[in-house]
Amino acid sequence: MHIGNLYGPDATFLGVPAADPDVPAEWSTSGAAIIGAPFDGGTSHRPGCRFGPKRFASRIICRTTGCGRASPSGRRAEDLAVVDLGDVEMPSGDTVKSLRLLEERVSAVAAAGVIPIVLGGDHTIALPDVTGVARHVGWGRVSVIHFDAHADTGDTQMGSLYGHGTPMRRLIESGACRGDRFLQIGLRGYWPEPATLAWMAEQGCAHSR
Repeated sequence: MHIGNLYGPDATFLGVPAADPDVPAEWSTSGAAIIGAPFDGGTSHRPGCRFGPKRFASRIICRTTGCGRASPSGRRAEDLAVVDLGDVEMPSGDTVKSLRLLEERVSAVAAAGVIPIVLGGDHTIALPDVTGVARHVGWGRVSVIHFDAHADTGDTQMGSLYGHGTPMRRLIESGACRGDRFLQIGLRGYWPEPATLAWMAEQGCAHSR
């Protein structure tokens, strides 16, 4: 179901053409597809990132530089045949359904040979994002480079398997991404604790602080 932007005015990223995800003919020959993931049900402290996919920042770029302006590489979004599929409907309060709907959308896009570019959303969405791609390219064939202050490899979060502190562990446990194909950059602070770091080392995870 194409719902445009779940929160805020209906606009596309950088003014690229909109396409209906339920009509593959509108996007299946594209190079990449923008997917909005307005979800912050996995946050433990500060919500609000459900509003991240509103495309406001890209509209500022359009006003100040022009959406058709070439990047330093000389290429434009339209040259890459990028389309915007709008936001996935991610009902507040229903984490399992929200993640399932996002995974289905990512999987459908990847299966068509189109690169999914997901605008989130809290870190929980990494689970359906990578899983959706793995369903197309093969379990364990996805490599992940994760830039973050925290590893997000917790076993549970407030008693739940799903949250912004657990998606990377779920990915490795499921086999969607192998630990030895998982690189994390920027880890700092007091977490993970020794037990979680030991688990990560057992999986072959590499990290740089």
